[in-house]
Amino acid sequence: MPLEHVYQRNMHHKSHKSGWLRAAVLGANDGLVSNASLLIGIAAAGKISLLPLTGIAGIAAGSMSMAVGEYISVQSQSDIEEADRKMEIEHLAIDPEGELEELAEIYVERGLPRDLARQVAEKFTEKNALEAHLRDELGHFEMHKARPLQAAIASALSFAIGGAIPLLGALMPTTSGKVWMIVLFTLIGLVGTGVTSSKLAGSPLVRTVLRVFIGGSLGMLITAGIGSLVHI
Repeated sequence: MPLEHVYQRNMHHKSHKSGWLRAAVLGANDGLVSNASLLIGIAAAGKISLLPLTGIAGIAAGSMSMAVGEYISVQSQSDIEEADRKMEIEHLAIDPEGELEELAEIYVERGLPRDLARQVAEKFTEKNALEAHLRDELGHFEMHKARPLQAAIASALSFAIGGAIPLLGALMPTTSGKVWMIVLFTLIGLVGTGVTSSKLAGSPLVRTVLRVFIGGSLGMLITAGIGSLVHI
């Protein structure tokens, strides 16, 4: 089967989305919970006129923080992958026979007879020894490769979208019920995030929505409670 057909078939699986999906879900939840808690604290303090500015500032600051933090985190993972790659290149140059035997031993541990494992190792080594060791010895796959910029952009955009939802509640015409409008919009946003996450990841809908909803609600409750204790 041609490689492009194999790639197209693999694209139906969900694991190739793991990097940006994790960053996007985390960013959306963080945007919802942190900005909602911030707005609730400001509203509870009676500073209703400051809600729009506070919400926008929270979105801007949070998006940049999430993007930088995600970039640094994923870049560290990328640096580790690159260091492993250079180490394997050195090992293959110094002791190719030992590396070949190591690869064969991996296949034996996975269930192949030793003779067949040796043949498989030789074939993979002939084709691309470095790729074989990175894949089968270290578990490095192209679809799982760390992509710092992609993760940073996904995190920043999803935080901004998540943070805008409680801000919409704060901008509703009512004055007395601002806090409850913020909470309502945030809870709706958490359900939406759970549904989106479930669809993208292919996970059970109800379980995913409950996980996001309960986790986000607890986070909002705790953060808002801390804000009340310090009299924001």
